[in-house]
Amino acid sequence: MNSISSNKSLNLSGNLIVPGDKSISHRSLIIGSLVNGRIEVNNLLESEDVIATSNALKILGVKINKLNEKWEVFGSGIGNFFGSDYTLNMGNSGTGARLLMGLVAGSDVEATFIGDESLSKRPMKRVTAPLEKTGAIIKGETNNLPIKIQGSKIPLPIKYHSPVSSAQVKSSILLAGLSSLGKTTIIEPSLSRDHTERMLKFFGANISTHQLDDMSWKITLDGIPELMPLDLNIPADPSSASFPIVSAIITPNSKIKVLNVCINELRTGLYKTLIEMGANIQFSNDREICGELVADITASSSFLKGITVPKSRVASMIDEYPILSMAATRATGNTIMEGVEELRYKETDRIKTICEGLQKIGIVTHDTKDRMVVEGIGPNAKIIGNVEIDSNLDHRIAMSFLCLGLVTEKAIIVRNTDTINSSFPFFMHKMNKIGANLKFFN
Repeated sequence: MNSISSNKSLNLSGNLIVPGDKSISHRSLIIGSLVNGRIEVNNLLESEDVIATSNALKILGVKINKLNEKWEVFGSGIGNFFGSDYTLNMGNSGTGARLLMGLVAGSDVEATFIGDESLSKRPMKRVTAPLEKTGAIIKGETNNLPIKIQGSKIPLPIKYHSPVSSAQVKSSILLAGLSSLGKTTIIEPSLSRDHTERMLKFFGANISTHQLDDMSWKITLDGIPELMPLDLNIPADPSSASFPIVSAIITPNSKIKVLNVCINELRTGLYKTLIEMGANIQFSNDREICGELVADITASSSFLKGITVPKSRVASMIDEYPILSMAATRATGNTIMEGVEELRYKETDRIKTICEGLQKIGIVTHDTKDRMVVEGIGPNAKIIGNVEIDSNLDHRIAMSFLCLGLVTEKAIIVRNTDTINSSFPFFMHKMNKIGANLKFFN
């Protein structure tokens, strides 16, 4: 496993393009396999997680090729997967695993899902429980990989009240429901990422989203749509963009622009939060591409203040709390993050790992099961650094502490950084290109 040292930087400047959106990349391959015909996908994120999804689909019989700088997917229509004794190794990809469970559950397929050490500890019953209601047979421990699923050629359409707002749970149920003969309905407490809904609608599915009187959200899908083979352009990932953007905000004399970023309103919670904290962020060149909103984002050095981040914002920034915590160290006052229990069930217990890491470098933190507080020391106080952080094989933890190292007096060394490639290939190269000071460390 590689280690990287992050050293103090004088400033960050320039334009950059971060990799294609991870969530949309997974869905482009999975939903692309269900269209009737060939599609081209431009700017696919070629990370380990997305490649794991591609390889799993190939094992299931989907033809996927890289064609110059684009990818082509040959879809065979809904419900046209069949066979048994497949083993799908999803590596570290929770998104790929959970979404493909839905695809398998809605097909005449039996497949065993396996993953790496980290993925094998992540909870899966939140997905397998509703999939069993569609008629799929789940074999194994049901909450942790390995899990075997025997799908239904014609799954039952279900109405499912999800206890959590999770795009992965919702998407898995929708993918299973595509091959049902009725309406599949999901009700979730707050609206989670809607990339699956947007892409299905783009390809021609009849899918609708409505807010109910109790402020929950209802998503309804008609089964057996004919999905049209339309080419896709994938915008840059707002989660990946958050790392250079926060780095520029906390590093003195900095100004950068990140191009072609997805600004889907269900993904911009971090940016709303940073602006409330006083960050100098501007959006320009707004446009729509393949059903998703896209813009360029400019960020400059800023003086931040601590705020309370409400629970209602969790779904729109669930992956950005690690990097927000780094920004919070440079704020004046406390940053309080409410309703963040879901962070405990990511690649690692992110609340525990963030707090322990920040405490090592002298930042006071507090946490309960679903709440985290970072006591900011202001923009001018010195953070010594000179510590080692174990990422616990969590790519977002690794990148977040590397960004913080750009403003510490001495280096922050992050161990076990190989998993950065699961979401942000060439992270170190792209960051160094705008003025970061990242180096491999023995």
